Amino acid sequence: MNASAAASAPALRAAHERFVTAPQAPPGVRSLVAESWRRCAATDVRADGGLLPSLRSTSEELAVYRRTHPLAGVLPLFRELLGAGAADDGHIFAVGDADGTLLWVEGDRATIDRAEAMHFAEGALWSEPQAGTNAPGTALELARPVQIVTGEHYSAVAHAWSCAAAPVRDPATGRVLGVVDLTGGASIATPPAFAAVRAAALAAQAELAHRPSALLGTDAWAPAARLRALGRDSAVLETDGRVLQLSRRHSEIVVALALAGHGVSGERLAVDLSEREVPASTLRAEMTRLRAVLGPDLLGSRPYALLCTAHTDFGDVADLLAAGRVAEALARYTGPLLPCSDAPVVVEQRRCLEQQLRGAVLAAGDTALLRRWVGAEWGAADASAWLTLAHRLPGGSAQRAAAAARARALDSRPAVPPQAAPHAAWLQRSRA
Repeated sequence: MNASAAASAPALRAAHERFVTAPQAPPGVRSLVAESWRRCAATDVRADGGLLPSLRSTSEELAVYRRTHPLAGVLPLFRELLGAGAADDGHIFAVGDADGTLLWVEGDRATIDRAEAMHFAEGALWSEPQAGTNAPGTALELARPVQIVTGEHYSAVAHAWSCAAAPVRDPATGRVLGVVDLTGGASIATPPAFAAVRAAALAAQAELAHRPSALLGTDAWAPAARLRALGRDSAVLETDGRVLQLSRRHSEIVVALALAGHGVSGERLAVDLSEREVPASTLRAEMTRLRAVLGPDLLGSRPYALLCTAHTDFGDVADLLAAGRVAEALARYTGPLLPCSDAPVVVEQRRCLEQQLRGAVLAAGDTALLRRWVGAEWGAADASAWLTLAHRLPGGSAQRAAAAARARALDSRPAVPPQAAPHAAWLQRSRA
């Protein structure tokens, strides 16, 4: 990007109009911008600026979220390096989280007021899938510094603006924590502005390296969490004195992340959550909502991961079975994993755990364990378990006869065709 970039604004807007009219034609812009435009055209972003970026629901929610965000600790540094200059030059600087939500927007008051008209404001989601090609959103999309000028923005509402942004990474893990941005007029479309933003991001990372409490994702500082998801449709997450009752959709995501361990890409997570195609923008929006529930200290991006040591009730059962402690495993098994979920990763884990437990109970040769298995809702229709129990009971006893009769009754039932999923597909569920 050079100092003459702002003078090319009419040509850029003409290129934008050609692309919107005929997306298959050569865009006539930088390859970085052309690729971003193509991503935007495949989503719900409005090129005419008719749909502004969404805002967080309440200022209280945003205030709580900002206090716990790791970049809150380096905000004074950003103000020192970018804030004074931005205010003097009629610009603004912004700091966003890893999903593109703007957490702080500061600088020239008149420019802030103008930016708010297009929802470039604290609490607004400026990810590329939500706001189109823009410096903070595209920098997060590519995980590298980006400068976007005038008509390079995909949304026409931003064509009067130029911006430069750089991602800020956790110095310990390399995970993207958020983004820092300069937004304003023609002087932002220059090499010095781009260099200032990159230098601010690097300075923030150096500062974070000296703050152990900010090192996310490391065992030394990761918080511990307890996840309960057996026998319930909505999981419960307990961490740092908080008890969070998750929605069904968020329960599936958290279970998937707990199973993934060290992180999972958005593409992999989408496949884990639904047999239907989940648009990347839909998944990102859902992860943003989940981060608002969990907080940035528990949910990381690029890759998506739980930034905590997650102890799960289904993991406890699996560990007990691996150790041969079948009775304890059965006692800890309070029911199938998220029984109403049809998310592929949940269905597979649910089936695997139940098969392992059932096999261990049948092989144990323990009448008490067999009674407990068939006495539970999930084992009541298990004909093989009833027959095994009958063989274990004393010959001629009424209990043996009853168990054998139950096994015969189950075996003689007509075949039942597979039932539909217990509730609608993942994409169609409410946000309850």
